[in-house]
Amino acid sequence: MAEPAAPTSTSLQVLHNISEFRTARRQLKSLALVPTMGALHAGHVALIHEAKKHSKNVAVSIFVNPTQFGPREDFNRYPRPLEADVKKCRDAGATLIFNPSPEEMYPANIPDIVVDIPALSSVLEGKHRPGHFKGVCQVVAKLFNVIEPNFAVFGQKDYQQLRIITAMVDALNWPIKIIAGATVREPDGLAMSSRNQYLTAEERQKGLSISRALERAQEEIRKGIIQTNRLITTMQ
Repeated sequence: MAEPAAPTSTSLQVLHNISEFRTARRQLKSLALVPTMGALHAGHVALIHEAKKHSKNVAVSIFVNPTQFGPREDFNRYPRPLEADVKKCRDAGATLIFNPSPEEMYPANIPDIVVDIPALSSVLEGKHRPGHFKGVCQVVAKLFNVIEPNFAVFGQKDYQQLRIITAMVDALNWPIKIIAGATVREPDGLAMSSRNQYLTAEERQKGLSISRALERAQEEIRKGIIQTNRLITTMQ
């Protein structure tokens, strides 16, 4: 198989296997990574723009990772609009897309590797989605090993995930700087998410209570109110 042409900051290559990606990566001095599961929206595009502040070359991984989905979650129906995602990456100025198959990332007969930070992963979302963050850490560790980024950008929308990945990088001494990307919201305040398309009109209205509660808490803090119990009561 011919080796892929050397990428430039204005071209975009879509690579599907690890060996091809590593060949392309060796030709770049600095690289920032934006890990995604695809179905990209303006929030992801903002992360790519943030990544470009730190490196002229940006890789976007597009991989629906099976190990972070529970048995009754939406792995099979998770949206996979690859063509549209590639266009968004190209328009945003990305250099590389890594779009492997599950078989490429998790070959048969390879022992399962578990990375976990129980102190951070067993509460909040992790409490209600057992094994979810183990799967997140597993795939991100594999992506870091393949892509070897100097920087990696994760959105603050998934704040627990951001904290866990930052802790994993620190604990394993990876020479990667984790960048926090600001949450991008819809005009009504709902945080942008690839799964928002699942919501009914009623569920979407209920979802807005999260951003509204956060705004109320911010208002209280600006007034000098810092008592945790009072802030929680206000938000509820």
